[in-house]
Amino acid sequence: MEKDFFTILNERTSTRAYNPEKEISPGELAELLEAAMQAPSAWNLQHWKFLVFHGDEAQQKLLPIAYNQQQIVDASAVIAVLGDLEAEKKVDSVFGPAVASGYMAAEAKERLAQNVASAYQNPQNARDAAMTNASLAAMQFILAAQAQGWNTCAIGGFNSQALMETFNVSSRYVPVMLITIGEASLKGHPTSRLSIKEMVEWV
Repeated sequence: MEKDFFTILNERTSTRAYNPEKEISPGELAELLEAAMQAPSAWNLQHWKFLVFHGDEAQQKLLPIAYNQQQIVDASAVIAVLGDLEAEKKVDSVFGPAVASGYMAAEAKERLAQNVASAYQNPQNARDAAMTNASLAAMQFILAAQAQGWNTCAIGGFNSQALMETFNVSSRYVPVMLITIGEASLKGHPTSRLSIKEMVEWV
């Protein structure tokens, strides 16, 4: 049965213990990544790239980079989420089809291109955009996986430099997180949340 969004949201917990016998197909992973790629992004520049570790050899190679966390090899797959530090280079490929389809005027495209170029003169802006927007796609992947009955865990504990060197990641990208996906072997426990009174300020 399909679950509504808020049920999916409230049932999701982070999984660190997976059934190593449970497999996920490349097709299922592709479907979830397609869903992740529907995430919003600044100027629609889609500041993300995904490395898919699927299979014993790839996951074993990733294991020491993720400080030997067992979930890396027990999960059905691991996704490395990267942020694009040079997303401004996508302006033509993103906005060109919109102009060709009549959804955007050529003049509007040029104005947007100038705005993007101006923003990307500051390397900190580029890094902030890469981290923020890639994280939106990562969360969308996690929720899509939950909707399809898969368990996940977002991982920040890994050696970013080793990931880039071992897997020849271009300096255009910055590692944001790893996401394990599979079938939980231990049910995740509920976690407490701070109250809205503590965390929200109305201005």
